[in-house]
Amino acid sequence: MKKSLLILIIAAVIILAGIFIFSQNSKASSFENINAIPGEIDIHKSLTCGCCSTYVTYIDGKVSPKVNSLSVDDPNEIKNKYGIPSELQSCHTTIIGNYFIEGHMPLEAVEKLLREKPDIKGIALPGMPSGSPGMPGPKSGEFIIYAVNNDGTSSEFMKI
Repeated sequence: MKKSLLILIIAAVIILAGIFIFSQNSKASSFENINAIPGEIDIHKSLTCGCCSTYVTYIDGKVSPKVNSLSVDDPNEIKNKYGIPSELQSCHTTIIGNYFIEGHMPLEAVEKLLREKPDIKGIALPGMPSGSPGMPGPKSGEFIIYAVNNDGTSSEFMKI
């Protein structure tokens, strides 16, 4: 009886350890191109924006690279530096490698950007759409994500 109980306890510990290890690895492997970047992820946000902090938590909880939350006095400086058109701007700007990611961007779009490596400046989800990562409320339709080309023009990158 004691031997059966001991075997049962050992089996339970092994199963729980396997579940824990698998859940850690599956989280990281969901975004393999993001996790493969050689550097860190920098999120430039306003000092007073609460939704930006929620977005930082969203990113940090799903990918393995270090995420830096950089509170800035003037978020427009980084937007101007990267040439983000005013009609595509949002409340924070993320920099990954040579790309900018503007706004409350779902990681699926960032993963596509890093997988395809298009010759563009970056991608943008304008405004602060309800239900997007870091924003409260239900999603009320497809998110249209725009590519910002090197000449400053924009085109649809994808819909989610």
